[in-house]
Amino acid sequence: MNNPVINLLFAIDDRYVPQMMTTLYSAKINTPSRVLNAYVISKKPLDKEQDLLRFGASLNIDIFPIYVGADTFNNAPTTKRWPESIYYRLLAHNYLPDRLSRILYLDADILVINDLSSLYDINMQDHMYVASQHSVFQLFTDNINKLRLQNDEMDGYYNSGVILMDLDKKREIVNEASIVEYISVNHQNLLLPDQDVLNGMYSQYTLSVPERIYNYDARYPMYYEATTFGSFDLEMVMKETVILHFCGKDKPWNTRYKTRFSGLYKHYWWKTQQLLENNAK
Repeated sequence: MNNPVINLLFAIDDRYVPQMMTTLYSAKINTPSRVLNAYVISKKPLDKEQDLLRFGASLNIDIFPIYVGADTFNNAPTTKRWPESIYYRLLAHNYLPDRLSRILYLDADILVINDLSSLYDINMQDHMYVASQHSVFQLFTDNINKLRLQNDEMDGYYNSGVILMDLDKKREIVNEASIVEYISVNHQNLLLPDQDVLNGMYSQYTLSVPERIYNYDARYPMYYEATTFGSFDLEMVMKETVILHFCGKDKPWNTRYKTRFSGLYKHYWWKTQQLLENNAK
């Protein structure tokens, strides 16, 4: 173990506070030997910030709210499709304490179902990021993405929902002006806001880790089984997978959501709600 502390990063607004709590609860339950700290970047104080802080305290997790301010991205290109929140994780090093050198960013539509330590402690080999590629989408798109994103050095297309960051490297390499310029020049070719920017500008600085372990796309269990000749089945997921990612528009906290992992998500969701109810008494 390199360090007893695992630093987690979230970038959310008020709509995703309950979902972030579920992610945080699953991380704590399944990483029992480590101290978890959570940094939460938002434009302004969240409406349910005190609930979030009390929830963290009940899990012995220190939560640190970080506000970017209302005027920070006034000059950056933003639209309904490109909300300013896309910049938060890309420029996280600007807002996080200088004493932090490593942090794990997680989307709020994630469950941690095994210990995070194997990912957090990985040797980054002088890379700035560690992330996974969702290969179900890349069978025929690698060359298209290189052309679309103007990056001949891309070795694949990384999902931005789970990113281990070397913050010292980010402070050396990443700056706001270059990101704003890239978006301004390439906006007509960009389909997935921050994920396209991550790949278009920094793919070559990213270490790839197996998606089945560290960023399992919960929509495609049959794909993972087929590509491993049946070996990576449900039993193997529960044993080996660290992070389940509920990608796409259909989300597991919706009552009509029905997939192989819907019951698992709802288990953690209701455990989280019970803990909140106990905190309110």
